[in-house]
Amino acid sequence: MSSNKLVVLGSINADHILNVNDFPRPGETITGKDYRISFGGKGANQAVAAGRSGADITFIACVGDDSIGKQICKQLVNDQIDITPVESIPNINTGVAMIFVNGKGENVIAIDAGANAAVTPDYLAKYRQQVIDADVLLMQLETPLETIIAAAKLAKQNNTLVALNPAPARELPDELLANIDIITPNETEAEQLTGVAIINSDDADRAAAELHARGIRTVIITLGSRGAWVSIDGIGSLIEGYNVQPVDTIAAGDTFNGALITAMLEGQELFHAVRFAHAAAAIAVTRRGAQPSVPWRKEIDAFLADRQE
Repeated sequence: MSSNKLVVLGSINADHILNVNDFPRPGETITGKDYRISFGGKGANQAVAAGRSGADITFIACVGDDSIGKQICKQLVNDQIDITPVESIPNINTGVAMIFVNGKGENVIAIDAGANAAVTPDYLAKYRQQVIDADVLLMQLETPLETIIAAAKLAKQNNTLVALNPAPARELPDELLANIDIITPNETEAEQLTGVAIINSDDADRAAAELHARGIRTVIITLGSRGAWVSIDGIGSLIEGYNVQPVDTIAAGDTFNGALITAMLEGQELFHAVRFAHAAAAIAVTRRGAQPSVPWRKEIDAFLADRQE
């Protein structure tokens, strides 16, 4: 790739996080601990992961006209991200995520889109040149679907590689999938898209085949601690992850995606790019919060050096 330029289009949230021993059942009130607010949103998390990994990155997103939106923008700049296309939307709040984390490090999340809903096709049109000039466009599913489709089409028309992390899980139209070059679902998201429940590698291979049939050349199905099933044009293999003791998995997938695309932009072969992304995610799950858990490049390189990668 020539300019090694990444554009992320996606969401920005303020994460309200509470640790609990077990998730509450309907009608149940439980006591939690360690309440905190941290900066999140899948788009922002992936942008931060890319910025801290060393990518040349521009972020297209919206915040509300509230104090936390201003704080988030300041932090994004510190994370080496060009936020020229991040606007403050009057009379609306920055996106919010309410998160429970249980004793196993698992999480459940509910989201209010807030200003993320303002990332419309018209908003995208103001920053279309950034997409045209990029080498890779990375997106998720916390902004309006019509904007994601428009961005994918714009990118494909201008030879910008399109990567989609299809999260949160939902059905997606062929109109979008036909314009995706790389897709990175987890097991739940892959099942939502293909109808294949993923228990083992054979299942992952079948799910990947379904996604290839819908026009996507590179399929990377993340499998948590087991690693990732990586399939290019129907040729697949399991690339194992790293064993660590998880504390909080909130931004693991986002960290993986941001680091993966960064490594690919640097020209790393896909196997090595996935291992680099595994390392970044492994570090992230040993820390609490979304963006606070995302490692910097020197940390990822040191992690890999310790394991002689």
